[in-house]
Amino acid sequence: MIQLSASRSRRAFTLIELLVVIAIIAILAAILFPVFAQVRDRARMTSCGSNMRQLALGVMMYTQDYEETLPMVTNYAAATTAPDRVWMSTVQPYLKNSGIFLCPSAENAAYAPDWAGRGTIPIGYNSLTGYDPAGVEGPTSAMSLAPLDEPARAVLFAETPSGPTGSKYRGYTFDPMNGAVNTTDIRLSTPLVADRDLVAGSALAPAQLKPVLCRHMRDGQNRGLTQLVLADGHVRAYSAQKILAQDRGANLIWRIR
Repeated sequence: MIQLSASRSRRAFTLIELLVVIAIIAILAAILFPVFAQVRDRARMTSCGSNMRQLALGVMMYTQDYEETLPMVTNYAAATTAPDRVWMSTVQPYLKNSGIFLCPSAENAAYAPDWAGRGTIPIGYNSLTGYDPAGVEGPTSAMSLAPLDEPARAVLFAETPSGPTGSKYRGYTFDPMNGAVNTTDIRLSTPLVADRDLVAGSALAPAQLKPVLCRHMRDGQNRGLTQLVLADGHVRAYSAQKILAQDRGANLIWRIR
């Protein structure tokens, strides 16, 4: 009798019970996997924001050394082979770590300190900080922080699509002159911006692109986020929708001069 009772107490699962357990596990997995993906994306976004804060600090240290003058996104007076042609080489000595120029969520990204590799940088600098003595490719003077009336609204850095320059990517810069014009306040005119890649397959010339990419939590409906460095040094995230709404949304100054 004792053996029979023990045998009954060790009864195995029936097939139906096993299928129910498997179904419950599958449902839980379907619920939790998107949550895990969002947590991972949030963690990467936090890391990217930390890197951008370090960039902001490097830029602020540069301006202190150069009488409140900002680094040039592109110095067209320098040869294409010169290290100071692009902003990465100018700011890097203040950072000592090339990883700060990258975003963990960025695809086809790599640190490149020179003109030839400029497209692989996934954090872009405002093209209006450029310098061209001829006035063809950029302003004829270096930009100072002093004329900025509202630095807490003025955008210096944003996240950008990264990749080889042969594929039209211009990751190292974004251009506020290429997007939607604000007829009330020209300073609020936005660059091209979306939470999807506007460069791949575009019929536009490279100079007409240079967009901002809202790569975090993107859904193709412009609810994805980009992190921005403002001229007062702080970092904040905005969705493509809010940026595109201009003064009805993020209300940021993109045309900084």
